[in-house]
Amino acid sequence: MNQKHPFLVEVLTAIALIAAPFILPHFGFAPTTINRILIWGLFGLGFDILFGYTGLLSFGQSAFFGTGGMFAAYLLTELDFPYVMVAIIVGAIVAGLVGYLVGLVALRRTGIYFAMITVAISEVFFFVEFNPLSRYTGGENGLPGVPTPSVFLGFTTLTFHSDRAMYAFLAFWYFVGLVAALRIVHSPVGAILSAIRDNPQRAAALGHNIHAYKHAAFVAAAIYAGFAGGLLGVMQGFMPPDAFMFDTSGQLVMQTAIGGAGSLFGPLIGATVWLFLSDFFQNTLHLGATWKLVLGIVFVLLVVFLRRGIVGGIADLYRMAKGAKKSAEPAGNPAAASVITPAATEPMLSPARPTHRAPGPILRATGLSKRYGGLMANSDIDFTINHGEIRGIIGPNGAGKSTFFKMLTCEVPPSSGKIMFEDRDITGMSVTDVCQLGLTKSYQINQLFDRLTVRQNLTIAALGEIRGKFRLDLFRNILKIPGLAEQVERTLALVNLMHRVDTPVSELAYGEKRRLEIGLALATSPSLLLLDEPLAGMSPSERIETVALLKSIARGRTMIIIDHDIDSLFELVETVTVLQEGRVLVHGTPKEIKFNPRVQEAYLGGVHGEMA
Repeated sequence: MNQKHPFLVEVLTAIALIAAPFILPHFGFAPTTINRILIWGLFGLGFDILFGYTGLLSFGQSAFFGTGGMFAAYLLTELDFPYVMVAIIVGAIVAGLVGYLVGLVALRRTGIYFAMITVAISEVFFFVEFNPLSRYTGGENGLPGVPTPSVFLGFTTLTFHSDRAMYAFLAFWYFVGLVAALRIVHSPVGAILSAIRDNPQRAAALGHNIHAYKHAAFVAAAIYAGFAGGLLGVMQGFMPPDAFMFDTSGQLVMQTAIGGAGSLFGPLIGATVWLFLSDFFQNTLHLGATWKLVLGIVFVLLVVFLRRGIVGGIADLYRMAKGAKKSAEPAGNPAAASVITPAATEPMLSPARPTHRAPGPILRATGLSKRYGGLMANSDIDFTINHGEIRGIIGPNGAGKSTFFKMLTCEVPPSSGKIMFEDRDITGMSVTDVCQLGLTKSYQINQLFDRLTVRQNLTIAALGEIRGKFRLDLFRNILKIPGLAEQVERTLALVNLMHRVDTPVSELAYGEKRRLEIGLALATSPSLLLLDEPLAGMSPSERIETVALLKSIARGRTMIIIDHDIDSLFELVETVTVLQEGRVLVHGTPKEIKFNPRVQEAYLGGVHGEMA
């Protein structure tokens, strides 16, 4: 959201909507085509929230498009309901309720399986409309006689019988739908939906109930579809049965791909191109049945050469021009900005969750074991860490360190044993729930939101701690959440990424990504922080910087660190636990572990003295 001009997008959209009916006819657009573009654009707003922002590809939107439209049309024609807009809104609500029920089934699977379930749902709804419910829907004839809306203003009544008047009616509701969609995607919910699209597993590990948020996006898309379906019946004067057809869903997907997913305006631009070309090929070139073949070829070419759609292509050109302008300006010394200074690494703990407690255990694991088929990854591990302790875990490759971490953070359930965290049994809890309790970790392999900026990554992490695992504040301004900006700023300073705050993660250097990986865990204000190989894959200079970072954040925190860089690890920790073949081999201070013959045997096969 543009903070300097917060309503710029809305103002420009309103101007474009006012100008469109005067400009587009000069390019060959028929008035009815322009009106259909608005309906498809509104239909696409909900789909873009679902697909472009959440990453859920649904081929079943025609089910909700038809349901909302048919329900509204039935009220207006068969039951003689006098209020057109009320009927359309009721139809949208019914579509949302149907979407809620369908989502309970469809969202049990992800990826291609989710998409295939939605295809089946679309076909089921089409069959039901044409057969069991044909007496209510009109079957292949649809429902004719849908009245046009009218608005009583007290001194006059507005009617929308002409194409121009209908355009004004549809443009108003498209604008309302767009404003609502903009509020959603710029809300805390919208930020979390974008995180789910990029990396759902990490979003869950940061304390967000990703299934509930996916379900909310699915219902929102269904409501938009149902509302657009109601407007279609009003515009045409009858509700067509082909609204339920799979072809309707397919066109929506292709229009969004052409225009650009994840932009909100992509579906409208895509609908403009799609409907103009379909009319042009049929009515101007008179291609007959081959128009779909030609349009399909055009679609393939657009997607191949504009992989992010038309809106994405325009955005890329703008960024290229902006980047060229910046590159021509004198730059400072980037190396100086990346050096970790003592001031940059002063610990600034979040006040939201206490990180210092009285002496005693913060976590206790007893008899912890994990079996994968015939393989025993961990066996009967007893492990305790006290408040304020910095513990290291080492062991040769295959010792079961990562599996042990995953059990502690409830990413995988133990086959046996118990985990107590702050006197609470967390065995069998989800990774989301234990993050909410204050137990989280950074990952050995970076798990970041690559398409988002550094600030957006840390914002998503902080939101889980500030808002809880699920909240439907769909229209709340994310910039006005108390304490959020401060928590993000503290974490940015702590991991020394202030100079990269608005940089996309995909453009960061590896060492910066590792610091951000740690920052995501820190932004949740954990009571116990687990770091899985924070120095992995780093150059010597990056290791020095990251060790300095870890020393700074260790003060006042309880931490467990796994790493293969034993010398660096021994600088950081107070006590060390050594794992071998899934069991605890020995436990002691770094000095004791360094000269322990059993540890040397485990690491070096009997070649003693190498760890000295």
